[in-house]
Amino acid sequence: MTSKQAMNRPEIQMREWVSSVIVKYNFCPFARKEVESNCIHYQISQSITLDDAVMDMLEQCSALDQVAERETTLLMFEQGFKDFEEFLDLVDLANALLAAQGYEGKYQIANFHPDYVFADSDDCDAANYTNRAPYPTLHLIREASMSEALDNYDEPESIPEHNIKLARRKGIDFWQQLLQNCIDKR
Repeated sequence: MTSKQAMNRPEIQMREWVSSVIVKYNFCPFARKEVESNCIHYQISQSITLDDAVMDMLEQCSALDQVAERETTLLMFEQGFKDFEEFLDLVDLANALLAAQGYEGKYQIANFHPDYVFADSDDCDAANYTNRAPYPTLHLIREASMSEALDNYDEPESIPEHNIKLARRKGIDFWQQLLQNCIDKR
């Protein structure tokens, strides 16, 4: 069995998204190194309730504590949190529990969703595709590593602005097709 066959469909789709969107278009200038070093852990959750989902998130924090070579985790919700507003409730609760469980300052959460819309943004703004992924996803990041990466990057504050400009220049049809290509991966 090849390693690709051993992966399930959500993991294949997310790996494709990370490679063909995040790395290829440099949305996160630090992702290429982690992809090439195979330091990203892809974890699929079947949770559909907030309580179960945050427990899965805390389990992944614990796993990051135990596996030093694991730099980051993408916790993907295959069945739950398809509604973006419900997902935002999960993000809020996950951040609160991160702090309550003593992980604040150690890990931080970024988030992605198939219907992601930035606050004060129109649903049809191509910039939303910088955070649109095949699955609702909590991205657990080692804060020390992120701080180090940002310290060694010229003008890190320019990253979001660059991403927005690129997304809008390519246009919504381009990003919709690219995301669909990732979803169609088997």
